[in-house]
Amino acid sequence: MQNEGVTQKILSALEQAALNHHIDIVDVEIVGSSKNPLVRVRIDHDDETEETISLDEVAQETSWISETIDELDPFPASFTLEVSSPGMARPLRRAKDFVRFAGQEVQLQTTATEGRRKFTGTLLGIEGTTISIQTEDEVCTIDLSELKKCVIKPAFDFLTSAKK
Repeated sequence: MQNEGVTQKILSALEQAALNHHIDIVDVEIVGSSKNPLVRVRIDHDDETEETISLDEVAQETSWISETIDELDPFPASFTLEVSSPGMARPLRRAKDFVRFAGQEVQLQTTATEGRRKFTGTLLGIEGTTISIQTEDEVCTIDLSELKKCVIKPAFDFLTSAKK
């Protein structure tokens, strides 16, 4: 994909700048047309013990994120910036994410691994560069280099919510 290089360039610049702002750059995604792309940046607190970042905090962090991307000037024309929290379907991409969210239900896509590309199950963790996931039938191991996408599977408990 042509945007992978640009995505990595933006991600690297934002991760470096985020150190001064105590923010974790969870993910960067570029979608839409090449003439006017949409750049999605998902952020959270860099302290894993805090609550998920609030909408007000996201609004406060948006200006330096925009400035950092503007300094890179990665697009020939304009782009649209969308900054948000990671949401319920939080993307996982780094080794520390797979450690932090072990025990969570995840959905992941890989490059073809023994004929199978999509997995859903409980994240068991990571050892070295190998992710382990307990599916309904078996324990599957996937190398980070084969991972295309991994997100926490949102859990909706409508019965508990209705009782409140």
